[in-house]
Amino acid sequence: MREIVLINITGEDRPGLTAAITGVLAQGGVNILDIGQAVIHDTLSFGILVEIPDTEQASSVLKDVLFTAYKLDQQVRFTPVSESDYQQWVGGQGKPRYIVTLLTRKVTAEQLQRVSSITAKYGLNIDHIDRLSGRMPLDTPADQGKGCIEFSVRGEPADAVALRAEFLSVAQELNVDIAFQRDSLFRRNRRLAVFDMDSTLIEAEVIDELAKAYGVGEQVSEITERAMRGELDFRASFKERMALLQGLPETVLADIGASLRLTEGAEVLFAELKRLGYKTAILSGGFTYFAKQLQAKLGIDYVFANELQIVDGKVTGVAVEPIVDAQRKADLLRELAAKEGLRLEQTIAVGDGANDLPMLGLAGLGVAFRAKPLVKQSAKQAISTLGLDGILYLLGFRDRDGHD
Repeated sequence: MREIVLINITGEDRPGLTAAITGVLAQGGVNILDIGQAVIHDTLSFGILVEIPDTEQASSVLKDVLFTAYKLDQQVRFTPVSESDYQQWVGGQGKPRYIVTLLTRKVTAEQLQRVSSITAKYGLNIDHIDRLSGRMPLDTPADQGKGCIEFSVRGEPADAVALRAEFLSVAQELNVDIAFQRDSLFRRNRRLAVFDMDSTLIEAEVIDELAKAYGVGEQVSEITERAMRGELDFRASFKERMALLQGLPETVLADIGASLRLTEGAEVLFAELKRLGYKTAILSGGFTYFAKQLQAKLGIDYVFANELQIVDGKVTGVAVEPIVDAQRKADLLRELAAKEGLRLEQTIAVGDGANDLPMLGLAGLGVAFRAKPLVKQSAKQAISTLGLDGILYLLGFRDRDGHD
């Protein structure tokens, strides 16, 4: 007769503990059915599910484990597991897995309580909880903190649409971001990331800045806002705004370009994507003139944006075809994925406006970044709390991964 026993060991973490315990088990000819270990603030929690082939041998093996753990100043708990319970556990391994990612400036108990309550409500069981963000000093300013907790959950949600709606509601209420995605092999095997530019990679809508410098700021801003909210067709609104820029001196472009600020986290994100072997692209309804500056600064592989036609040192106000609109962005994402030999599941798309939604929907990971409410509701994932480097957490990237 065999025995199945769950061994739980807790205490102060120390080198050699795993080797010592498994050494005792090895002498008893024990098989390992499952194993897991976590260390939180130098305190170890170690679980190991074992099959002891001979019942008579079991008490001797467990006594040796107890003695070894005692010498190492550890506490031990033994829990017998019936064969039927074990078989039920084995049967659960085919269930789908999902990743729930909590992004926040500071992690609180209320945030974790709300997220875990929603997962339980929809029939999902939490298997693992990991902190992906780095260690934060206690006196970190509220607007500079970076917290990320990742939940690995098992099961199929009873109502995926309602689950996402509740996550979105809680995210808005607590000023956090909550991402929910299937844990597939593509999650860590993405290789192409495409980005909108204005209000995504940079903290401005360039066309608005040009208009302000030319004295038509309010008119253009109003049209931009309506287009971003999805109230206006992008192509029509773009032509309307371009016409208002007719006669703008070319010298203004350099001044505006020099004043543009990168969005929080942009440099960190692109450095890591490059290190991980990603290809990157700007797919923008903005202008090539400014996109090329960003390309040089961030090391971006591809740029697709709109041309600013200039004749005799002045902007003509003519919208040059092809205009990079919502459909063009989606088409370009498809083309770039094909060119790089990738499936769409291996792509990431990031943007903030209604004209980004088709490419966000097409990508394996579509992220609405600091987006309008309509765009946040429609996109698969949304980040509003942290900077652009928060996207790395959605890929399962830990802060310590960036420090080789």
